[in-house]
Amino acid sequence: MKIAVPKERHEDEARVAASPDSVKKLSALGFEFTIESGAGEGASISDDVYRDAGAEIASDATSAISGADIVLKIRGPEDSELDMYSSGQILIAHLSALSSKEAMTSLAGKGVTAFALELLPRITRAQSMDVLSSQSNLAGYKAVLDAAGELGRAFPMMMTAAGTIAPAKVFIMGVGVAGLQAIATAKRMGAVVTATDVRPATKEQVESLGGKFLEVDPEMEKDAQTKGGYAKEMPPEYFEKQKQVVAEHIKKQDVVITTALIPGRPAPVLVTEEMVGTMPSGSVLVDLAVEAGGNCPLSEYGKVVKKGNVIFIGHANVAGRLAEDASSLFARNIVNFISPLVDGETKNLKIDWEDEVIQGTLVCKDGKVVHPRLASEEV
Repeated sequence: MKIAVPKERHEDEARVAASPDSVKKLSALGFEFTIESGAGEGASISDDVYRDAGAEIASDATSAISGADIVLKIRGPEDSELDMYSSGQILIAHLSALSSKEAMTSLAGKGVTAFALELLPRITRAQSMDVLSSQSNLAGYKAVLDAAGELGRAFPMMMTAAGTIAPAKVFIMGVGVAGLQAIATAKRMGAVVTATDVRPATKEQVESLGGKFLEVDPEMEKDAQTKGGYAKEMPPEYFEKQKQVVAEHIKKQDVVITTALIPGRPAPVLVTEEMVGTMPSGSVLVDLAVEAGGNCPLSEYGKVVKKGNVIFIGHANVAGRLAEDASSLFARNIVNFISPLVDGETKNLKIDWEDEVIQGTLVCKDGKVVHPRLASEEV
């Protein structure tokens, strides 16, 4: 069985879907690796390092993918890459499937069996395969560092001969994996941290990390989480109340980090232009949802801009800005996804199509888009 790892073509993508460690582990299961030359450059992994791990290096993507049983990628293929794929190949990647229905149809048309890792079910067995968690962890950490780099003051309280410097105030909006890591990082750096989320279950998590939880409407928040553990889209009256509570709180914050995402839908607006107008001069807003439209309408995708007295950070692909660790974790997720699919005796793929993990991630099979969430408006 052969695995191909082409270089990512997407703009601002430095990650790679295989690490030297993952090459060794999957090779031990009977796979042969072909990696496109230069695929690991953005993550500081040279072709020689991959060779030492047991991989063959191909001169280009077409050569790498040709004849492969499985293709591993960070993101789904660009339109210009589709001709490289052939019927029967398996593609495993973060496909952004719910927001890329046309691309999924194109993949199905090529006869590719595609697995979207972002659709993994929220079950204990799948935690080690969860690319959203591994990459969001890094994004939450990096968001705090980015904010600290732009803020014109220190995070921790400092006692100096010239007087005391008060700690910075950091407000985290959205307490998923990225939000929790942002809370932990900001606390380690000495900031006073508050956080909010529509899911009441996150209150205990926030407080366990030393943050203070800002509630909006406990009654509405009781039904704010899907069975899969994701935030639901809330009714308009909730957002009106949220605006009132947040508007008052945000006036005193030095840093605001927004992380709220709803799978398959545009990011909800959490910070309005009116709220921004009340933020302290020199304050910073980091919008981790900018790729899905942003939690603030003033954020700009891929840019750091100053509007009025506030600095907006809208970096694209935040986890990819820590490409070495992000690639390593993504590759481990893939190893944990593939390993159960291999028959220990024959060393061949033995996929249980009724398995919950397989059904949750399978997007294309036998020339058709098969995932039920892509055939329905319900996500």
